[in-house]
Amino acid sequence: MPRIRELDIYQSQLPTGPHNAITDVAGVAVGHFTLIAGEGAWTGHGPFRTGVTLIVPHEGNVYEAKVGAAVHTINGFGKVAGFEQVRELGNLETPIALTSTLNVPRVADALMTLAIEQNPHIGLGFAATGRQGYASVNPVVGETSDGFLSDMQARPIGLAEVRAALADASTGPVAEGVVGAGTGTSCYGWKGGIGTASRLLPERGHRFTVGALVQSNFGRAEELTIAGVPVGQHVQPPPGRRVEDGSIMIVLATDAPLEARQLGRLCQRAAFGLARTGSTCHGGSGDFVIAFSTTNRVPDRPERVVGEQTAVYEQPIMSLFALAVVEAVEEAIYNSLLMARTVVGRDGNTRHGLPADEVVKVMRRYGRF
Repeated sequence: MPRIRELDIYQSQLPTGPHNAITDVAGVAVGHFTLIAGEGAWTGHGPFRTGVTLIVPHEGNVYEAKVGAAVHTINGFGKVAGFEQVRELGNLETPIALTSTLNVPRVADALMTLAIEQNPHIGLGFAATGRQGYASVNPVVGETSDGFLSDMQARPIGLAEVRAALADASTGPVAEGVVGAGTGTSCYGWKGGIGTASRLLPERGHRFTVGALVQSNFGRAEELTIAGVPVGQHVQPPPGRRVEDGSIMIVLATDAPLEARQLGRLCQRAAFGLARTGSTCHGGSGDFVIAFSTTNRVPDRPERVVGEQTAVYEQPIMSLFALAVVEAVEEAIYNSLLMARTVVGRDGNTRHGLPADEVVKVMRRYGRF
């Protein structure tokens, strides 16, 4: 199961980071918990093809050292949690979790528990610190449906599973395909999953990094486009249940000192990377973007102005950031497909892995070598 660059059929204008992953942004870690259990007919407690993926913005206490963030809804048929406060305050105070649709409340509850363990004053006030008021916590959870392959009703992902994903979190290479929140997803009629990519761009002698991670679960088979080639018109999955709509979660990270408004602009550009792969954002899909910067961290509830934030001038550097986002999202989606193997789920429902050799044949026919 190769990543797309290993097939030599895809090129980008901007270079990649060393892992070509969201973890190329220094300090960002990704962890997965994958649940594959049971075979055959639905029982009410399985079979399961599901999981959870955590994106951790930095190695410290995210609640005490919040990171600037923005969110964007491309299409709103989804059950994401925590977006409204991010829109209002422009920051993240927990890791980002991705999971299955009906697991969102349980995963949000788990993030709250972990935050309280690390910050015991949450919900009780600041008596020990001398600060005023009662602190709350805003867990951020994204989702797509894995109901075709997994028993969503049983909602098997909770605190223990989120703890395991956090323990698995690493700043190195990121596992892709059938892993974590991508275990049971579908994409363009094939098996979808987790995918990631990164881009490097220079600015006044400093090389900033932009990374993307996706949970792909969208699109019709005939829509799939790779590097401008209509692959889905030539390579079709075996006959079976069609996917009409579906969803995607897109997470962006950067080490550039972008504030919430600028991060919001990058969130909006992610839609262009999604469109490059053939998506038209069907009405029944939930397509959401979260972006954060690891620079210019904000302490929890400061009583006075703290420090002086640096900023990136809008133009022309923001145009390069937009290109980085578009390319990284596009490539991350391709990786989510190509790195996913065939999975048989509940009731024998099957999603086949996209055959890389067939893709290469089509690309060769179009002269893309």
